[in-house]
Amino acid sequence: MAASELYTKEARVWIPDAEDVWKSAKLLKDYKQGDKLLRLELEDGTVVEHQLDPRTMNLPHLRNPDILVGENDLTALSYLHEPAVLHNLKVRFIDSKLIYTYCGIVLVAINPYETLPIYGTDIINAYSGQNMGDMDPHIFAVAEEAYKQMARDERNQSIIVSGESGAGKTVSAKYAMRYFATVSGSESEANVEEKVLASNPIMESIGNAKTTRNDNSSRFGKYIEIGFDKRYRIIGANMRTYLLEKSRVVFQADEERNYHIFYQLCASSNLPELKVLKLVSANNFHYTKQGRSPVIDGVDDAKELINTRNAFTLLGINDSYQMGIFRVLAAILHLGNVEIKDRDSDSSIIPPNNAHLTVFCDLMGVTYQDMSHWLCHKKLITATETYIKPFPKLQAINARDALAKHIYAKLFSWIVDHVNKALHATMKQHSFIGVLDIYGFETFEINSFEQFCINYANEKLQQQFNMHVFKLEQEEYMKEEIPWTLIDFYDNQPCINLIEAKLGILDLLDEECRMPKGSDDTWAQKLYNTHLNKCDLFQKPRLSNRAFIIQHFADKVEYQCEGFLEKNKDTVYEEQIHVLKLSKKFELLVELFQDEEQSVSPTEAQTGARTRLSVKPLKARATQSSREHKKTVGHQFRNSLQLLMETLNATTPHYVRCIKPNDYKYPFTFDPRRAVQQLRACGVLETIRISAAGFPSRWTYQEFFSRYRVLMKQKDVLSDRKLTCRNVLEKLIKDKDKYQFGKTKIFFRAGQVAYLEKLRADKLRAACIRIQKTIRCWLLRKKYLRMRSAAITIQRHVRGYQARCLAKFLRRTRAAITIQKFQRMYVARQRYRRMQDASLIIQCMLRGYVARQKYQQMVREHKAVIIQKMVRGWLARQWYKRSLEAIVYLQCCVRRMRAKRELKKLKIEARSVEHYKKLNIGMENKIMQLQRKVDEQHKDNKNLHDRLTNLENTYSSESEKLRNEVDRLRGTEEEARVNSNRITSLLEELAKLKKELEETQREKKTIEEYADKYKVETEQLVSELKEQNTLLKTEKEDLNRLILEQAQEMKEKMEKALVEETKQIECELNEERSRYQNLLTEHLHLEARYEDLKEEMTLTMVIPKPGHRRTDSTHSSNESEYTYNSEFAEREEEASRGPEDVPKAPLDMSLFLKLQKRVTELEQDKQSLQNELDRKEEQIHRIKATEEEQRNRARGAELEYESLKRQELESENKKLKNDLNELRKVLSEKPTAAISAPGSPAYKVLLDQLNASNEELEVRKEEVLILRSQLVSQKEAMQHKEDKETMTEAMFYAEDLQKMKDSGEITQAYLGLKEVNRSPKFSSKPVEVGDLLSRIRSPPKDYHELNEDGELWMVYEGLKETNRLLESQLQSQRKGYENEAEVLRGELQSLKEENNRQQQLLAQNLQLPPEARIEASLQHEITRLTNENLYFEELYAEDPRKYQFYRISLYQRIIDLMEQLEKQDKTVRKLKKQLKLFAKKIGEMGVFNQVENVSPGQIVDEPIRPVNIPRKEKDFQGMFEYKKDDEVKLVKNLILELKPRGVAVNLIPGLPAYILFMCLRHADYLNDDQKVRSLLTSTINGIKKILKKRGDDFETVSFWLSNTCRFLHCLKQYSGEEGFMKHNTTRQNEHCLTNFDLAEYRQVLSDLAIQIYQQLVKVMDSILQPMIVSGMLEHETIQGVSGVKPTGLRKRTSSIADEGTYTLDSILRQLSAFHSTMCQHGMDPELIKQVVKQMFYIIGAVTLNNLLLRKDMCSWSKGMNIRYNVSQLEEWLRDKNLMTSGAKETLEPLIQAAQLLQVKKKTDEDAEAICSMCNALSTAQIVKVLNLYTPVNEFEERVSVTFIRTIQIRLRDRKESPQLLMDSKQIFPVTFPFNPSSLSLETIQIPTSLNLGFLTRV
Repeated sequence: MAASELYTKEARVWIPDAEDVWKSAKLLKDYKQGDKLLRLELEDGTVVEHQLDPRTMNLPHLRNPDILVGENDLTALSYLHEPAVLHNLKVRFIDSKLIYTYCGIVLVAINPYETLPIYGTDIINAYSGQNMGDMDPHIFAVAEEAYKQMARDERNQSIIVSGESGAGKTVSAKYAMRYFATVSGSESEANVEEKVLASNPIMESIGNAKTTRNDNSSRFGKYIEIGFDKRYRIIGANMRTYLLEKSRVVFQADEERNYHIFYQLCASSNLPELKVLKLVSANNFHYTKQGRSPVIDGVDDAKELINTRNAFTLLGINDSYQMGIFRVLAAILHLGNVEIKDRDSDSSIIPPNNAHLTVFCDLMGVTYQDMSHWLCHKKLITATETYIKPFPKLQAINARDALAKHIYAKLFSWIVDHVNKALHATMKQHSFIGVLDIYGFETFEINSFEQFCINYANEKLQQQFNMHVFKLEQEEYMKEEIPWTLIDFYDNQPCINLIEAKLGILDLLDEECRMPKGSDDTWAQKLYNTHLNKCDLFQKPRLSNRAFIIQHFADKVEYQCEGFLEKNKDTVYEEQIHVLKLSKKFELLVELFQDEEQSVSPTEAQTGARTRLSVKPLKARATQSSREHKKTVGHQFRNSLQLLMETLNATTPHYVRCIKPNDYKYPFTFDPRRAVQQLRACGVLETIRISAAGFPSRWTYQEFFSRYRVLMKQKDVLSDRKLTCRNVLEKLIKDKDKYQFGKTKIFFRAGQVAYLEKLRADKLRAACIRIQKTIRCWLLRKKYLRMRSAAITIQRHVRGYQARCLAKFLRRTRAAITIQKFQRMYVARQRYRRMQDASLIIQCMLRGYVARQKYQQMVREHKAVIIQKMVRGWLARQWYKRSLEAIVYLQCCVRRMRAKRELKKLKIEARSVEHYKKLNIGMENKIMQLQRKVDEQHKDNKNLHDRLTNLENTYSSESEKLRNEVDRLRGTEEEARVNSNRITSLLEELAKLKKELEETQREKKTIEEYADKYKVETEQLVSELKEQNTLLKTEKEDLNRLILEQAQEMKEKMEKALVEETKQIECELNEERSRYQNLLTEHLHLEARYEDLKEEMTLTMVIPKPGHRRTDSTHSSNESEYTYNSEFAEREEEASRGPEDVPKAPLDMSLFLKLQKRVTELEQDKQSLQNELDRKEEQIHRIKATEEEQRNRARGAELEYESLKRQELESENKKLKNDLNELRKVLSEKPTAAISAPGSPAYKVLLDQLNASNEELEVRKEEVLILRSQLVSQKEAMQHKEDKETMTEAMFYAEDLQKMKDSGEITQAYLGLKEVNRSPKFSSKPVEVGDLLSRIRSPPKDYHELNEDGELWMVYEGLKETNRLLESQLQSQRKGYENEAEVLRGELQSLKEENNRQQQLLAQNLQLPPEARIEASLQHEITRLTNENLYFEELYAEDPRKYQFYRISLYQRIIDLMEQLEKQDKTVRKLKKQLKLFAKKIGEMGVFNQVENVSPGQIVDEPIRPVNIPRKEKDFQGMFEYKKDDEVKLVKNLILELKPRGVAVNLIPGLPAYILFMCLRHADYLNDDQKVRSLLTSTINGIKKILKKRGDDFETVSFWLSNTCRFLHCLKQYSGEEGFMKHNTTRQNEHCLTNFDLAEYRQVLSDLAIQIYQQLVKVMDSILQPMIVSGMLEHETIQGVSGVKPTGLRKRTSSIADEGTYTLDSILRQLSAFHSTMCQHGMDPELIKQVVKQMFYIIGAVTLNNLLLRKDMCSWSKGMNIRYNVSQLEEWLRDKNLMTSGAKETLEPLIQAAQLLQVKKKTDEDAEAICSMCNALSTAQIVKVLNLYTPVNEFEERVSVTFIRTIQIRLRDRKESPQLLMDSKQIFPVTFPFNPSSLSLETIQIPTSLNLGFLTRV
């Protein structure tokens, strides 16, 4: 496919940019051939038009797919070009926080300017032994590759670390050396690796300084050769240095410092030993204050000096030499402060008594006059004369500075020499690995001689690098048989020739230095004349005649000629040196300059013991020192560089390129311009270009098939993978030049993998669309079918519902009609009946009414007749009376009228009529009125007359009555007269009573007023009291609740604290145990080394055969893992050595003494740890005892109550016995039938006793309740006193009383207390419950004082409460009596039934044969106990404590029965054995009788032959007797030559341990301490020896771990200690040791078991280690889930299961093999659980560590595989019943890491879920997994940086270790729980296969 075809719409490209170097853009339309413009859209949405170059028409670089971004190897990118490399590095550095990246054979390291936790020992162990492509890029991976190639190829290696200042070269080289020191396994030597690492702080202090780009910049180059022996352990090292920057000693630019050592001394000037140096602050010295930056942030110079001095001491430079070094350094500082003044224009002078010069002379031991003179003068020697010429001031200052630089350079060389001497190997060096830490390409604004030399060295290294890369490419092509085409690459040989060839720059510089009047200007002119316009790489600046430009491989550099000659000459005046040589007081100074004539260069160190592959420098010896000083620095540097290149060419190089991400030292800040500049300069892009020129992408056939299987059809897949890939590629890529087929790989040109990835993504996208279409169709169809089915169902149900509703309606209608019919009928009937009844009632009432009316009328008529009769009579009488009166009245009136008429006539006559008419005008009317009045008066009179008549009649009747009354009154009058006297007295008394009544009424009124007032006050008081009572109740409830809460909280706190303290103590115990076991291991290692040294002393030195066996760093000393120390072993060694005299090898006595001292220290540490362990255990026992004592104290009240109850029951029992005796006496006296009759004496006695018993029972119950309440009160009082001492007594008693009231016991306690107070037993100690009641119920005292009558009311209330309490007590007692009677009846009935059942069982058992009686009785007993158990379980359901006591007693009875059954079984087996023996003997005698001739006498005597008498079988005592001389044979046959497999299969587990213990028992039986000690020592040493011989065999180690533990258990089980004997049988207790206490040997055996256990773990680790990564991570357990991404030159291990590849099944099979082996060997189950837990921890730790170090493994599909694998491991645990071993918990970090790979990682909710889920992972591990998460397919997404920051913010409060990896070498502390054996020793017999016939069974 043409490259232009990839430029389609939406394709992403890179375009140049001024700021970011390259910017990403997207094509908005397809590119067509001939287009000159590309329309692009940037990532920010800006649309731009990119103009193509009209000359080349080159299209912009294509961008790689997103799944390839962030790859570990840059060569894995599909498009290899500069923007892809830069972007990949930026993504890894900024987003993933990964500083290492592979670029082919180069490791690119970007300085993070931040401390990262990726260099610990755990990381080193993780990379040790791993392939370079299998792990993420790391400096340790490069170091491991070098170490592995050195061991595999027998070829020396070199690691070349280069980069700019501040890029991290020194740190990278330091970590590489640390890796070699860690994995080399040289622990048995005198800490050589520590010395190698100790050289770093020394070299950093004297060779590193702060620059503007780096706080710890190396100002010299160094090449360290680390030497290894044939076992590839470090034996020494050698260091070579290059081009020390001496000018820094006297000058520093702004923001820079001098070398660190000066500031360290100034910071420590207050130390007593440094007072003599007279140092002050660094700001006071000219050589340390020019940079104006004396302090580095985060660095303590005083502490750094301590580290430097410690390193000096470790390397053998003693304190006197250290003080000498410090004197020289202090003298240099004082020399810089020497002030030189002008004497005149041509001369200068130092003022006399200059303080700094005086100090300088004192420190250096020279005279002041000589030094001050020669600092200002020089000597000129001619052929005839010698002149002394003064210096001008400037030249004198330069001479002073030159002297300071020369002294420092000499001191630097001297220190390097002594470091090399300290690191010099004491034995022959087999191979070495060199680490080159050299400056990278440098270009500054002003470049001088130093930059020229540095860039010259980089040109040489780049040439070597290019040749090596070219060579590797050629080898790869030839190996795969790919046609080799010459690749054009940049060759920098012309630039090197320009510098070093004849008449080159260095040659002309040396020539100019030899000229008398040579100068920088003349040298520059020579350069112009020689090279300008003749060499394309040499140019002249336009505006300068004192500079030149060289076109280096990285960039053009302009060099200023000023100072070249001076720096190349490195002039030092001989007179000043001579003055220093004459120093007699300072030996070190003389030593520095004594080899002045022999030294080639002041910056070149003498090499130590060199290897055959290194080239030694030529040592030119000259007779005159002046000639040596004329040797230039350039010449020396060229020679040393040539030597370096020869060394590197003789080794296999490994390249580390350090990149500086920014110039401001900001952490994780990436400047693309600076980065790309360094990438161009360090050759990374050249590597990319060389790779891209050929076939950069390479796939194995299996990986290609696995990745692009989706592009193949089923018919294309053949059994031959190679042919399948060939056929598919021919169809996919038409241009055959785009790929090549090798033997094992397919080679692709650049861009072809991207094209294939595009096809694969398109195919997957199309497949996804089809799957989505099908799934969506299926889902919608399922939804439609569900809806249709639901609709039909709904319709069916609705129609059914409607039909049911209609039927229901019809039924209801019919029912309603029927109901209406009957209802209407009923209503009509009722209405008719009501009407009928009403009619009848009405008729009845009406007829009755009519009859009554008629009757009443008749009565009225009758009465009316009577009334009429009476009235008529009365009316007649009245009429008569009225008539009579009227007649009389009329007569009177007539008579009066007549009289008036006569009078009137007389008056008229007397007067005249007219006169009277005039006088009496108007009188007529008055007369008429008067007349009317008279008439009216007449009427009134008439009425009055009638009334008077009536009154007369009434009066007559009344008078009659009154007469009668008068008569009666006359009788009473007589009585009144009699009583008149009494009336008087009564009246007086009545008056008195009236007075008293009035007084009483007044008093009553007063009392009522007072009562009303008192009532009001009382009501007010009551209300107040009620309010206060309510408040008090509320407060009481609150306090009770608070107390309960506090008690609960305190209880929870105490429990939590106790749990935490227990956990802490357990952790401390485990830590102590782990520390003890680690020290034990170290102690054993040292013992093994000690034994090896003894063997080396006694054996001849044997030269080992050439060859190599790679040993893992953690198992480097397995062969000396265990030691043995016994007379037996020494005798064997003496026998093996023979009588010949063996020459002894030389012994390093210092090493021997160190080891011996170390052994002593370790023994002391072991003893201290053992004491600490004992102390911890004693502390735990003490804590347990304290807890037990507290529990006992808490149960004290209950026990006291039980004791009192027991005493009462005993007394009651005695009393009942006495009553029974009396009853018997009475019955015996009158044994007649009338005894039981009521009223008889016996009946009375029984009744009295019954009543007395009832009373006594009540009293006892009350006393028991009283005692219980007292005990509860005392107990709670104690608790309250302890918990809360501030509570008042009233509250305490109130709370107790409330508890008693709540429990229904207060009434019984009250009554019982009255009885107790009556009894003399408690008279001296009354219980204040009454006071308590009164105190509770009475109001406060102030209310009593206000109103005394309130007490009566309170008493009244109290009496009512007491009555209620008494009533409740009476009811409770009645209920209690009834319940007790019911319970007693039930018990009586159950006892009767049990008695009947027992009698039946007894009768049945008597009918059984004797053999079956025991079994039947046991079965019946078990049944009875079961029934009893069920019964008591129901009975004690409310009292768990009683039920628990009952269960314990039941268990004891069951155990006793089981023991009896076991004894019976043993007896039966013994009798059977005897029976068989007798049967066998009888059979033999029968055969004998058949063969022989029998005489009659013999026949007669046959019944009493001795043969027929049963002989008792010999009772063995469980011992084996052996002779002292057979001990060696016993150990040999039973330990050394025993094969575990045969013993495990055919014999009982632990048989050797049992045999050894039985032999030990016999020695104990003989009381032979020597024999006991010898046997135990021989046994222990024999086990050590067999483990040393076959310590890598799992079966052997497992077998002897099992037997050692069994031997240890036997020593405990039969020790005679009660704690170990409680599980023994009686027979086993008889076998206990009787004479010796072997507790100390138990500790020795425990240590030996720990040693064997650790060896077992190491063996398992070595077996499982190769399987774990492959089986748990790399192998695809679920096929097809994960795909293989493109890989680079550093090929990783394929995840496809090839032949020989380990899978998960391999791990499970191995685990099953381990488990079955341990079970066959009879290992303790608890120990098996610990072993399995350790195995699973190793699996989880190794898997997680590799996951954290492998970016390619952090994907969703890999998380699924891991979870499936973990589930298989858990299933294995379930199958083996090991889920309780704690093994599953050790996999929790791995499980959470797998879950983390699979969960959603976008929102804040996801972050919260992750933080709560991953509690077993540290923050560093979580962030690492998120950073490493890599999508395998385009459908996955990367984790955003924002999300990772959110996780970090949420987890920042976690307190955890910053360690990234788990310690896979951690071994959990092992314990050996006591596991007694049920096997009887007397039953053990020795099989003949063990060849132990010399043992006799006793």
